[in-house]
Amino acid sequence: MIGYIKGIVEEVTSDRLILENGGIGYEIFVPSSVLDSGLREGEELKIYTYLNVREDALQLFGFLTRDDLQVYRLLIGVNGIGPKAAIGVLSAMSADTLRFAVLADDAAAIAKAPGIGKKTAQKLILELKDKFSLEEAFEQKLAATQAKETVQAGEDAFSEAVQALVALGYSGTEALQAVKKVAGAADMDTEAVLKAALKYLF
Repeated sequence: MIGYIKGIVEEVTSDRLILENGGIGYEIFVPSSVLDSGLREGEELKIYTYLNVREDALQLFGFLTRDDLQVYRLLIGVNGIGPKAAIGVLSAMSADTLRFAVLADDAAAIAKAPGIGKKTAQKLILELKDKFSLEEAFEQKLAATQAKETVQAGEDAFSEAVQALVALGYSGTEALQAVKKVAGAADMDTEAVLKAALKYLF
């Protein structure tokens, strides 16, 4: 198993790159987030990889973060989504945006990815929803030193703010993204979170 490869970027094309390490050039399929990261030939790059083993070929798929790789692994575990279709999903949206879309039951957003129809998007949501949680989406924003009950209170405020934004006409994905963006502390009440989220959206 190849966990990651660190080497020199030798070539970049529309959907893959060649990374040279130890005299070997590894062809790695990547999402657009990698290609749009300002990547240049001759630069050093560390990329986290997934090795897809087929009868007729070995294919490497690469990502800039472990989190992207983890979400990719979840995607290819969904029946009907292959390695390249999963790359397409992560090219159409970031791992965070996908999480929010799944939590918000936003099949329309996911179906915009190439090769992913509405039925496949709905299946993806059904199979991945228990893998993500609103609490996990906000955990990096919560102060690690807060007491458990304070953290829970903060999470309740975030959830209520999301519900309020949806009631105002925003999509679930937009609401989740806005609240995550402004969530600064576990002691924020619902009103404070909602005001900050509305300011961000405007």
